[in-house]
Amino acid sequence: MPGEQPHLYETLDERFRTGRCQAGDSRLETLYEGCRWAEGPVYVPAGRYLVWSDIPNDRLLRWDETTGAVGVYRSPAGYPNGNTLDSQGRLVTCEQGNRRVTRTEHDGSVTVIAERFRGKRLNSPNDAVVRSDGSVWFSDPEFGIATDYEGHRAESEIGARNVYRADPANGEVRLVADGFQGPNGLVFSPDERRLYVSDSLANHIRVFDVGEDGTSLCGGEVFAACAHGTFDNIRFDDEGRLWAAAMDGGVHCYDPDGTLLGRILVPGTVANVRFGGARRNRLFIAADTTLYSLMMSVTGTPALPPGR
Repeated sequence: MPGEQPHLYETLDERFRTGRCQAGDSRLETLYEGCRWAEGPVYVPAGRYLVWSDIPNDRLLRWDETTGAVGVYRSPAGYPNGNTLDSQGRLVTCEQGNRRVTRTEHDGSVTVIAERFRGKRLNSPNDAVVRSDGSVWFSDPEFGIATDYEGHRAESEIGARNVYRADPANGEVRLVADGFQGPNGLVFSPDERRLYVSDSLANHIRVFDVGEDGTSLCGGEVFAACAHGTFDNIRFDDEGRLWAAAMDGGVHCYDPDGTLLGRILVPGTVANVRFGGARRNRLFIAADTTLYSLMMSVTGTPALPPGR
């Protein structure tokens, strides 16, 4: 029955209860088990399916919402991590092993969006988000070159861990934010005036103001620090709350003012979350070897960037 169960929800602020955050399912639904390290779920509305990454197994998997069937979407896949959609519904993937960001065209062919910055190979792109102008913004830590488990062990050519913007017109890769230890998940606010970036190794989320021209960032103050686990990716609901995969701490929910409202307690290590489903009220959770889902009463922001 719908409602709160102590093993699933933890209320830290009364707004977590009154804001309908707990009014959906009371138990997690297991959609698939058998990954080595599940990451990067993205729901594709046009096909009613979900694509996600199984990084060490070097594959993208596909879950069909209508049948529940799971199959391989692509293998090998460049040790993929984060996935998102562009305004045309095409899959954008951060390929850690290939050290690049790619787009899967409607005919199945793959286009390289970004693989170098000032002539040097990227480290290992981790997560990406597409803005309404078509630009692709992505984080570039060193997780995929640190070992051979999630990519290919190598030295960083750039010597830093940054966030970049790939221009939709000419493909230019531009540095937009630096000073990170391990930049990971990133998401625009619904009005695209701010960019939130989680730094897994620094254990906090930073927030930047987007410049008037839409191509630069300023600021970068800490929005939230993680007291439980380590931040990975982040997503917004349509009431401005930020939901963060917090590794060993489950899924954290933050008010727009930065207050931690509560947590969804998930077995294992939570790496990634994404809203999806026909009404965007189904939270997909990648944790360790498993893909979960949770029907909620809150609604996530659209998977596709807003049109211009």
